[in-house]
Amino acid sequence: MTRVVETVAAEYGDRLNWEKIVTKDLAGAKRYQDFSKSLGRPAPVPCIVIEGELVFDATPSTEALKACIDRFCKTS
Repeated sequence: MTRVVETVAAEYGDRLNWEKIVTKDLAGAKRYQDFSKSLGRPAPVPCIVIEGELVFDATPSTEALKACIDRFCKTS
């Protein structure tokens, strides 16, 4: 999943900020726990979250990810 995000993010340049959360790290585990609470269930790993919304729980195609990012950019 990371490779797909890295590929797509490169096309957006400075217009897109993204972060990989590593749940083995204390800060990442805390973010995972907080996000899971907001979902009301354990968050899938891996997943893609945009603006606090779970948008992919499986690796998307680059085209699907771009379309999703573009939808969020238009509504922001």
